[in-house]
Amino acid sequence: MKKNILIILLACLIIMPACQRIKKQDVLLLYPNWAEGIAITNLAQIILEEKGYTVTIKRLELGPIYASLSRGDADVCMDTWLPNTHKDYWTRYGDKIDLLGTTFDDGITGLVVPTYVDINSIEELNANKDKFNGKIYGIASGAGIYRTTEDAIKAYDLELTQIASSETSMITALKKAIAHNEWVVITGWKPHFMWAEYDLKPLDDLKNIYPKDEIKIIARKGFSTDKPELAKFFSNFSMDEKMLNELMSDVLKDNDPMVGARLFYNKHKDLLQSWVVEKEMK
Repeated sequence: MKKNILIILLACLIIMPACQRIKKQDVLLLYPNWAEGIAITNLAQIILEEKGYTVTIKRLELGPIYASLSRGDADVCMDTWLPNTHKDYWTRYGDKIDLLGTTFDDGITGLVVPTYVDINSIEELNANKDKFNGKIYGIASGAGIYRTTEDAIKAYDLELTQIASSETSMITALKKAIAHNEWVVITGWKPHFMWAEYDLKPLDDLKNIYPKDEIKIIARKGFSTDKPELAKFFSNFSMDEKMLNELMSDVLKDNDPMVGARLFYNKHKDLLQSWVVEKEMK
């Protein structure tokens, strides 16, 4: 009997560190339903899984993403626009969230029209409101760019109404208008595949309502301490506009974003894997 108990205890001592290592490899990534967020999060999953991590990704609206990270219910989000577009969320949750890195350092937002539309500034919208059917096509009302556009409507005293919808619906409205050579104005941002797919131009924002931002990677408090190798990976994860546009273009090639992300990964495997710090197995 004593011998059996000793064997069980020894087995537990052997198994427990292994279990701890497995748990240490788990990571939960949250992402908003935006083109760049979908692309970079799926790519990160592939990179990390190739190195033996267990990665779960989950799509949420931005508010629940911030709330989840602040409670420690998830690990990382790779697509938040700071310090301006998502400043309301950062003001509310920032003291409970850590910054890990910068995915992209030249993000811009604003109002966007096809190049055949012969106005060049936000101030010219009112004089042509009928051509736009009095509408600005936007995304979800919880998005930072939606709120900024509401600020722009007030600042410029615009006689147009922002239509809240999904990013997909907004792009569909843009595509339909372009197919019929109709005037349309949407909320837009860079980086985004729309700039490669369509001939577009941003409207000049003379009142500077739409700020420049960086796409930041944020994490729950303590993540860098709990999982330092993963924290280093996310701090290394950074792309220029050309690279990010290529990734988004590849992701668009299939209904399953993992297929396009895998295509991109295979083309840039050496660089992408160099961002991963090997885990120390103790």
